[in-house]
Amino acid sequence: MAELHHERLALVRAELARRGLAGFVVPRADEYQGEYLPPSAERLSWLTGFTGSAGLAVVLADGAAILTDGRYTIQVRTEVSAADYAIRHQTEEPLAAWLIDEHPPGGRVGYDPWLHTTNWVETQRAELTRAGIELVPVESNPVDAVWLDRPAPPLAPVTIQPLAYTGWPAEAKRADIAAMLRHTGTKAAVLTMPESVAWLLNIRGGDVPRTPVALSFAILHDDERVELFIDPRKLSPEIVAHFGAGVTVLPPGAFIGHLEGLGRAGLRVRVDAGSAASTVIACLGSAGAVVERAPDPTLLPRARKTAAEVAGARAAHLRDGVAMVRFLCWLSGAVAEGVTELGAAARLEDFRREGALFRDLSFETISGAGANGAIVHYRVTEASSRKLESGTLYLVDSGAQYQDGTTDITRTIAIGEPACAARERFTRVLKGHIALARVRFPAGTTGSQLDVLARLPLWEAGLEYDHGTGHGVGSYLSVHEGPQRISKMPSRTALESGMILSNEPGCYVAGAYGIRIENLMVVRASQQMCAGKPMLDFETLTLVPIDRTLVDADLLDDRELAWLDGYHARVFQALAPLLGAADAAWLEAATLPLG
Repeated sequence: MAELHHERLALVRAELARRGLAGFVVPRADEYQGEYLPPSAERLSWLTGFTGSAGLAVVLADGAAILTDGRYTIQVRTEVSAADYAIRHQTEEPLAAWLIDEHPPGGRVGYDPWLHTTNWVETQRAELTRAGIELVPVESNPVDAVWLDRPAPPLAPVTIQPLAYTGWPAEAKRADIAAMLRHTGTKAAVLTMPESVAWLLNIRGGDVPRTPVALSFAILHDDERVELFIDPRKLSPEIVAHFGAGVTVLPPGAFIGHLEGLGRAGLRVRVDAGSAASTVIACLGSAGAVVERAPDPTLLPRARKTAAEVAGARAAHLRDGVAMVRFLCWLSGAVAEGVTELGAAARLEDFRREGALFRDLSFETISGAGANGAIVHYRVTEASSRKLESGTLYLVDSGAQYQDGTTDITRTIAIGEPACAARERFTRVLKGHIALARVRFPAGTTGSQLDVLARLPLWEAGLEYDHGTGHGVGSYLSVHEGPQRISKMPSRTALESGMILSNEPGCYVAGAYGIRIENLMVVRASQQMCAGKPMLDFETLTLVPIDRTLVDADLLDDRELAWLDGYHARVFQALAPLLGAADAAWLEAATLPLG
């Protein structure tokens, strides 16, 4: 495979030379800036072999680099040829710094304006211009010019997400968002995230893996009208009837023309510069629009789950807990038979598929035994799959898309007798998880203010993890949803009732094992007040036991032990009536109190 990707790199370099470009940036992105891409947009993987969900490459005539974040520092080195690409951490060794070091002043480095946000372009251009390097948009992507067997764009059918699961009619959503626009004197908002379009119109799709969206753009006007830019072949008469008279369906090719029309009318138009392709803002601005750079107006309403969505999340996690317990019970007997990472992931998917309202996995299952568990976003393949061997840890991070909710859970399982060092680290991860799960905080608190709670027990032992502690989660939408998050990265988004987030501290020892404990939680109102402000706390949604054999009870204080025992009692009470006798017996043993 290294030879194949070397040949592809040579083809791209030849195309750049033909166009008079000194270099070109290849992100893992499509025009919708989504986490999951259709095969037709997997340019970074096609060129380099890297299959992670975040990263970019830059190609010069006599050099190239690939940059990823902390989740992929191990994976990228196993998938990408170090002979062809310098491998960099995109935060510690950013793109502009590498280009300035490797590229002499005076050259033109190209980028596809459909594949980068305005924020990205402006930040990179400012740094490169000071060094005498010109960052220029290209009219067509040079990778596409040499990718001769590039797959066709997807055409999955659009479906309706029923009101019973959304709790909010599409017409009411349009009215509420339009009222927000009128309040600020904004005439229209451009929605470039398919999740936003899906939420606004109460539809779902199947254009990308693991996230049920239809690739599309939309323009919402202040009078509640919507123009939806989507391939009409995805729409049945039932879907068109569901839209009603307030939604006009147009082909994707009409999108730019309508942006230009907004500009020629001199309208004030809202666009999210952090999520929209840079060509959107450039088009509006050049046509004469007053561009209002502001967050996608659907983000916060989408993050604040309705009562119906929270009820759906609880129901989905109940079914998911049944599947996980059946899997863990099966695993306890299958290890002796030589189960592999691939075999375990497949069996877990089988258990989930038997649950009501199952539609898909919510992401590719991370099934990592031993050293593979230390790769934060490890993707098991036939070549990498290992047996689950005694004396090692097994990390399984998985989730499902049910029509009433999205799940995401990580459990670390001891295969045989765990080492003392692994038990200590696991328990420190657990202490951080419990601290976050049981915190009560005043309204207005952000996730970045809570992040330290999960890290402190690890810091006390000189340990750390290079990823966020919690991400937002959609309602039968993306498993990674903003703007809410729990992270060291600064955030201005206060946590509010109805927001669903993950709680997933970890600890990773390269070449040995990985530890992560992840539950999903929903923010809810607390009964207490703080200095006159209402308080909030978390309800843990995930219902799956935590491996007691990895817990060093001596490292837990009384409150932590009480939380763990209480959680396990709740798990047993909720799931036991839904299980067969053998699974229920396993669960009873797995949830015995430690305190």
